[in-house]
Order: sequence, then structure tokens, then C-alpha cells
Amino acid sequence: MSLIKSISGLRGTVGGKIGETLTPIDVAKFSAGYGMWIKERHDSPKVVIGRDARPSGRVFRSIVESTLRAQGIDVVDLGLSTTPTVEMAVVNEQAQGGIILTASHNPSGWNALKLLNENGEFISAEDGKKVLEWAESADLEFVDPKKFGEYREDDTYIDWHIDQILALDLVNVEAIKAANFKVAVDAVNSTGGIAVPRLLKKLNVEVTELYCEPNGVFPHNPEPLPENITHICNEIAGGQYDLGFVVDPDVDRLVMVCEDGVSFGEEYTLVAIADYVLKKKPGNTVSNLSSTRALRDVTEKHGGQYTASAVGEVNVVTEMKAEKAVIGGEGNGGVILPELHYGRDALAGIALFLSHLAEFGKSASMLRSTYPSYHISKNKIELDPTLNLDEVLEKLKAQYAKNKSTTIDGLKIEFDKEWVHLRKSNTEPIIRIYAESESQSTADHLAQKLMMDIKELISNNGDRI
Repeated sequence: MSLIKSISGLRGTVGGKIGETLTPIDVAKFSAGYGMWIKERHDSPKVVIGRDARPSGRVFRSIVESTLRAQGIDVVDLGLSTTPTVEMAVVNEQAQGGIILTASHNPSGWNALKLLNENGEFISAEDGKKVLEWAESADLEFVDPKKFGEYREDDTYIDWHIDQILALDLVNVEAIKAANFKVAVDAVNSTGGIAVPRLLKKLNVEVTELYCEPNGVFPHNPEPLPENITHICNEIAGGQYDLGFVVDPDVDRLVMVCEDGVSFGEEYTLVAIADYVLKKKPGNTVSNLSSTRALRDVTEKHGGQYTASAVGEVNVVTEMKAEKAVIGGEGNGGVILPELHYGRDALAGIALFLSHLAEFGKSASMLRSTYPSYHISKNKIELDPTLNLDEVLEKLKAQYAKNKSTTIDGLKIEFDKEWVHLRKSNTEPIIRIYAESESQSTADHLAQKLMMDIKELISNNGDRI
């Protein structure tokens, strides 16, 4: 059981003791803290809320709504929705913020509050700290009942979101319709089961729906990793489909499955879509430090400049704005198209990828073969909580002083076309070690080498792992 309070929001397992798990009291306090932060910044504020399909969402939605309204804040409730839909609705409603009830890729027994600013973007670390301070404050204030905020339900925004995507010049609607694609969709029984088939049917794509009932009963681990999507891969391997799409519960991550039942690779969702966008609209790209080098290769092929940001969507967005990037995102299947909005959007990713595949005119596996092939090894080491990890990383940087390195988020060391990224978790006493190479065995070996270096440094310092 767990409750994690951080600058990016509140998340945890549902049910248990206050302050140890995610309970109604914690949701109310955190919502009130967010409400106080909003009211500090805006007069007569309005907040958009939405949720994924997990079972606790309906109850927690009521708490969030009631808390905000009791603070004099108007609430627009999208009901079952997606993270990118809520983000876009905040701007369209000219609201001052948004709250999405979703624990993203965590199991159905978890839930979370994702917090947005007036731009429909995740709040900054500085603002997240203020929300946390307000949530724990004894100065939370509520208004006289005559001044309670107004409430409005609006279930039209998913269709509006889809229409905004189809109106993009980058989306080749006619080419997609002419291709007569047949696809399977795994929406893990969450709100992607509402949104993804609607999008595809508007594009005249024949859809087989797998786990598209938005009842919140996840049929498998909802993180769209290869080991968790075997059912759709086996379904597609039968040879009846052109493609498969897998989304996470709040529809901000996208993974494709090729016509032969083999995953296109979550790291290559952004790579392929960036390749398509850059052909139409040359410019710069951004992803985080733990994402594949293939995006850099594709960007430079098109004459653009690639930049790596610290891990985290808010960091990617900040860097994208600074670099005026035309496309960006994260290697977990997250695609950010600034022309639409500054947030990861699986629906936009689907429309862009289908445009790319329709214009390519060949199979998804053949498209995948046109990109540089890299492999990432993902590892972690559990640490003694008292260990000074920053000091360990400094010594490791000195040990590899001849190599190019980056320290904006932990330590990333480059070895020609290979790299290792080491970063400490903000919520657990662990260090994550990601390595990439042109072969899986070399990536694994590189990660193991750095893990041994860390253990040796700690051992020499007399500390424990």
C-alpha cells in the first residue's frame, strides 16, 4: 500500500489509512490545496475535471467537484475522458486549471490527481510545491453556500477533440480512408475504449475492439510494454489486420503492433511520427534523456536539431518551447504535437501514424525497418536511503571524464552511439540505469558495467546497497 505526494500530483493505492494510502480525506485535502493555489492566481476561477474508467474514479470525482465548488470555483465535468482531452478542454473553456483523475499506467487499484494550469499543461515543480504546502496547511478556506461554484457536465469533448485532430493539415484524412485499414485496438477497458474507436471510425478504418468496455477492469497490466500486450499481438499474428493500437488507461501513451503481431516498439512511436511530421514541417525535436537516440538520427536526417530534456512531460514541454520544436515527446509512446497542444496525445499519434503509413504505402513492419535499430536495457538498483547518491554520481562522472556527459537529470554518459543514463527516483530509494546500443546484449552489458561501477564506488565508501 502506498501514497506518494510529489510536486507532480498525488497518487496511491486506494483504501487504507489516511496519509498512508489514497483515501477520500487525502483527495479532499489535495483538491482544496489546488483550489487555494488557483484562487491565489485568478479571480472567479473555473476548473475542468475528467477521469479514466478505474472503479474509484466516480467517488473521487464527486469529492473533487464538491471541494472545489465549496471554495467558490466553477467546475466543468467531462466525465469519462482522456488526459489530452481534458488538457485541450481547459484552453477551450478558458478555464484556469484542470484535474484529471487517473493513475495512468498503474493497476486499477491505484488512482491519482493530475494537475493542470490555465494552459492545459501540467503544473511546474514550483507550483506543485505550493499546492502541497496548501494541502497541508491549516489555512484552507471555503465560501458561504450562496457563493458555491457552479457545476456543468459536458460529455461532448471527446468528439470535439477528435474533430480538432482531423482538422490538422498534417492528418491526411483522404489517404487514410482510401487505404481501407483494418486494425485491432486494446484500450485496457478504460476511456480509450470510447475515444479510439470513435476516431478510427471517422477515418473509415475497420476496427476490432479488444478490451474497449470502459468498466475499469483492466484485463492485464495496463502499461503498454511488450510483456503486457501479448493478447493483441497473438490476435494480429493471425494475419487479418494491418495494424494494432494499444493505449494506456488515460490515453496519453501509444504503442503499435505490426501486421505480423510484432510490437513496433514504444520507443519508436515518437520516432516514426516525428519522421512523418518533419517531412511535412521541417524543424527541431525534443525527447527526454532516457529516450532512444533514433529520434536524433531521424531529426538530423531532415536537417533539424535534436535536444534532450530532463525526464518528465513538464520538462519536455519546457524544452520544446525553448527550442521551438515542431514535434517531441517521450520514449514511452508519448507524442506531443504543439500545433494541437502541449501534451502527450495518443489520439493525435494514431491519426499521424495512419497518415504516415497510408502515404508510405507498405506494411507497418517495412516502415519499422526503415529506422535505425537501437535497443534499451532498463535496470534499477535498490539503495540504502541514507546514501548520498549525488556524490556517487559525481565520482562516476569523474571516472568517465573522457566521455561526453550530461547532468541535467542524474548522469548520462555517451559512448559514441551508445549511452547510459543513471537517475535517482524521486519517490523510492532506487537508482534507475538505462543503457542503449545497437544490440540488446551490448546494452545489457553496458548497463551491468555501470551497475558494477556504482557498487564498487559505494563499497569503497563503506556504504551499503
